[in-house]
Amino acid sequence: MSLNRDRADTAFTFKGGMLPMTVMELASGDPERIRAQLAGKVSQAPAFFQHTPVVLSVEQLDEPHLALERICAVCRAHKLLPVAVRGGSDPVKQSAWALGLGWFPPQESRPRAVETKPVEAAAEAELPVPPQETVVQAGGRIHRGTVRSGQQISASEGDLVVIGAVNPGAEVLAAGSVHVYGSLRGRALAGIHGDREAGIFCHDLHAELLSVAGTYKRLEDIDPKMLGCSVQVQLKEDQLRISALT
Repeated sequence: MSLNRDRADTAFTFKGGMLPMTVMELASGDPERIRAQLAGKVSQAPAFFQHTPVVLSVEQLDEPHLALERICAVCRAHKLLPVAVRGGSDPVKQSAWALGLGWFPPQESRPRAVETKPVEAAAEAELPVPPQETVVQAGGRIHRGTVRSGQQISASEGDLVVIGAVNPGAEVLAAGSVHVYGSLRGRALAGIHGDREAGIFCHDLHAELLSVAGTYKRLEDIDPKMLGCSVQVQLKEDQLRISALT
């Protein structure tokens, strides 16, 4: 009886977890410069700026009295939701706490732990990373190589073809369709100028965000049965439909 009563009285539990989070690395502390750049980004990919939580990284700045409140206001005006600050001096930390934000210490490079790997994996790890190459063609763009975290590849006209993987934290955008011949773990936005006939096609779906003509799905909204599969994403009746690519 007491065990059941304890469970009924439990209002919450703490659990560790890793959630996808966008880091906004500030190269300037000027709110107006940030506002101007965000306005351009919103016009390119409005679906991404839909109540997206972000961590403001101020590690590149040397400004002890950062206008953090104004920067947060600019972000919220563009539908970004600042949830924490990373780096900065003690006054920046105090400002973050006063605004109800979390604070993370500066990111440090740590030595990687030595792991025992199978022979095949070890041999693969020793291969040199292939160089990236982006070719802009009439009506589209081809990118060869991995699109790495924090990198954005876009095609302002036509389709974007990525011959490689799209890592977490990376973003690929196209006025037409997006084709990824590899694992899609970042964000993919097709039809960024409103083309409802555009689509997203990939060989291994683990995307943080999918969007076609402004209609989007996040990772948690994707049917788990589709994860890891070759899929096509299309807009039908104002809903994103994800189906197997045959």
